[in-house]
Amino acid sequence: MLDKKETTSILIISLILGFTISLIKSLESFLYSLLFIFLIILINTFAKKITAFYFDSKIKIGLWEIKRYGFKAHQKLKNPFPAGAFFPIIFTAFSFGFLNWFACLTFKTKKEIHYAAKRHGVYAFKEIPEFHIGLIAGSGVLANLIFSIIGFLIEQPEFAILNLYYAFFQLIPISDLDGSKILFGSKILWSFLGII
Repeated sequence: MLDKKETTSILIISLILGFTISLIKSLESFLYSLLFIFLIILINTFAKKITAFYFDSKIKIGLWEIKRYGFKAHQKLKNPFPAGAFFPIIFTAFSFGFLNWFACLTFKTKKEIHYAAKRHGVYAFKEIPEFHIGLIAGSGVLANLIFSIIGFLIEQPEFAILNLYYAFFQLIPISDLDGSKILFGSKILWSFLGII
């Protein structure tokens, strides 16, 4: 279900977040943080992939990259800046370890060939509606919220709190992050998840 590029992105982000969360206070804390973050990212990713499958589409997970520096179309960076890899390190460094940045991955949707005919009865419909993309992104946040509750019930408070942090950062509506996709897909869904 995950290709090589997706797996690499998830592993890199898990290592970076595991490092920034634990700050390598001890090998044990780093390994716990790494395991919890890896599980949290997988939960979020598979929830989105399952929801995308329901909407007859596929998603590809990748590192969050910033490609533009302004509002005009020609204001593009020569090479995309890998913000997903650098923001956690920058946030942790400037806050002296008190703040962590969790929004590091983004996804792109691709419709299945039979999408238009199955969903809409016409072949002219070429794009996946923003509402569906918002639901796909929102399903990852909802899965993290559910697993946060499960973490508290099984007496794993760190896992529960990290799920909440991850869900919170997924709702930030900037650039190409999930929060933007949810907000543009459905303001009601974004507000509902934000309130939860």
